[in-house]
Formats: sequence, C-alpha cells, structure tokens
Amino acid sequence: MKPIVVDFTLKSGEDFIPLIQLLKVANVVGSGGEAQGLVMQGLVQLNAQPESRKRAKIRSGDVVTTGPYTIKVH
Repeated sequence: MKPIVVDFTLKSGEDFIPLIQLLKVANVVGSGGEAQGLVMQGLVQLNAQPESRKRAKIRSGDVVTTGPYTIKVH
C-alpha cells in the first residue's frame, strides 16, 4: 500500500489538537469511535513512538502515523 501523506495546519491561535480529533479532521477515520479504536489497539504512532492517549495534545512539528497515513502537523 502506498503511503498517504496529509499536511495539517493548526488554526491560528491553537497550540494543539487532540489526537482523536486530528484523525477525524484529517479524514483518516470516519468517526470518533473509529479513531478511539485505532488508538486503543495500539495502531497509532506519535513521532515514531506508540501513542495510547486518545486525547494526546498534538502540536506543530509532530508527525502522526497509522496504517498508510502519515499526518504532518504545522
């Protein structure tokens, strides 16, 4: 499967976005429940490390990966 790179830019004035919300707005998943399932199953990495916190604060410069998706946060 070919990697899919998604560039995500935080809104002006926002310091972070919760992990499950990022997965939804980046169209990696169709629902919050699906996003939570990926995290709970250990299928999400933050900066090349497994991430198990559903509401982890994702900040500019972070890279989130799951399956074929790589989300680069700016």
